Amino acid sequence: MKLLKQIFDFYLNSSIHVALSCYALVRITFYFFHIQYDESMALFVFFGTIVGYNFVKYDALVRVKKKPIGNQLKIIAVLSFVSLLLVGYYFFHLKRITQIVSVVIFAITALYTLPFFPNRKNARNWAGVKIYIVALCWVGATLVLPYINAEVPFTANFFIKCIQRFVLVFVLILVFEILDLANDDPHLQTVPQTIGVKRTKILGFSLLVPFWVLGILSFTLHDLVINLIMVVTLMLFILFANTNRSKYYTSFWVESVPIFWWLMIAFL
Repeated sequence: MKLLKQIFDFYLNSSIHVALSCYALVRITFYFFHIQYDESMALFVFFGTIVGYNFVKYDALVRVKKKPIGNQLKIIAVLSFVSLLLVGYYFFHLKRITQIVSVVIFAITALYTLPFFPNRKNARNWAGVKIYIVALCWVGATLVLPYINAEVPFTANFFIKCIQRFVLVFVLILVFEILDLANDDPHLQTVPQTIGVKRTKILGFSLLVPFWVLGILSFTLHDLVINLIMVVTLMLFILFANTNRSKYYTSFWVESVPIFWWLMIAFL
């Protein structure tokens, strides 16, 4: 049992789970825009997420805090390095415009982690902007990149889906911020710190309603039913979120929502 827990913790700590969530959203993008499955694009996002998230999570731990590197962290470092090599491999299979946009997304991720400006904190510690940066990166990686790489003409439906994807990720992060409320630096001015937990939950509920309603403009009845199931599931996660919840509540269950959504689309 202890070994299974260690394997499961490694699966979460190494960002494989969140990478699967991003991969699922890429597959959902393919589905909604009728794009043929592009392995290079999907795996570029999957391995890029592992590299990006591990860089964000462990850079400060090793570079700034000088924490000793344990065995699990060493394995994560090897996984991240192999993932970086695969990102480079798949990068050269993408269209030129996709490569350019992906570099921009990487630059935003780096800005989020590293203090580029003298005597300034990194973007991760800028008051009130963390949630927007993360949501924009997710929209860029899981929707914009697959869309432009498929060379599909821009339509109103594309912008509607961008808004929906942003709202989805924004709400997912709200749940994280509720659970992290007791540990987050007050200067971060996260949404729960600014308006309180109760109003944050109301905000999450309020955003999910137009998220589903917007789907009426472009989704089939089948997709609307699936989206409704997904929205209700996410509303329950918001409702029961509190600072006493286990880390698995967000790091596994909440981050499983995109995977759950994709599996419903694929098999129902």
